Amino acid sequence: MSPTHLNRSIAIIGAGNMGTSLLRGILNANLTPSKKITISGTRIDRLEALGKEYAVQHTTDNAEAAKNSEIIILCIKAYMIGRVLDEMHASLNEHQLIISIAAGVTMESIQKRTGKKTQVVRAMPNIASTIGYGVTAVAFGTYVHEREHNVAMKIFEAVGDVVVVDEHLLDAVTGLSGSGPAYIYMVIESLIDGGVKMGLPRDIATKLAVQTVLGSAMLVKQSNIHPAILRDQVTTPGGTTINAIHELESHGLRSMLIDAVATATRRSKELSELINT
Repeated sequence: MSPTHLNRSIAIIGAGNMGTSLLRGILNANLTPSKKITISGTRIDRLEALGKEYAVQHTTDNAEAAKNSEIIILCIKAYMIGRVLDEMHASLNEHQLIISIAAGVTMESIQKRTGKKTQVVRAMPNIASTIGYGVTAVAFGTYVHEREHNVAMKIFEAVGDVVVVDEHLLDAVTGLSGSGPAYIYMVIESLIDGGVKMGLPRDIATKLAVQTVLGSAMLVKQSNIHPAILRDQVTTPGGTTINAIHELESHGLRSMLIDAVATATRRSKELSELINT
């Protein structure tokens, strides 16, 4: 397999935001020719628009999309998985790779639905994948070949970073990186309002807050230095930052964020149990 070219036929089932993001990423990374990609969905107007924009095939028939595809990416909601897999049942075989981004739906439940030793990968991308800056956690099923490991990694590397985890950790991934953007949006919003309270025009406060969060994250990523060390580098004795940190600590910011991840993880597990019963 070429490091930049899979040359596989791909069906993207579900042409919503994430399905479209993966389509765009796959094409931008030159993983496979557009003529080998088929997208399916329920909105014919959207399918036609995407088909025209990206020169891919489109259909409202999920079974038709899956029939001649080597890779099937399920970009649909969890409650739709059973119906869609039933529609595609006759089109599926053990040589295909099925990648599901449906939150909470286990690989075991997908394999039971297919009734075959299907190669199944579960993935949890986050919303930043829509602009190519996401992070995706992937877990591999029992029957996935090593070659298909690499295929799945390449697909999600086209929209951001990728980590490999055991399936039981995907609930924690949901609590951290899946729900995490919402926590950061609240932080950004609060920083903006803080700037406005202290007299900054809202547009300037917004630019300062957004770039501060973005730059701080990029510095952690590129320097590979622990965030606590970077924090100390901007914390001078008796200065503004240490006083602000004391205020944040007194209100339990760190504990609240830890608890938020834990709470979202527990809820993800609860929802997964409901889906798979």
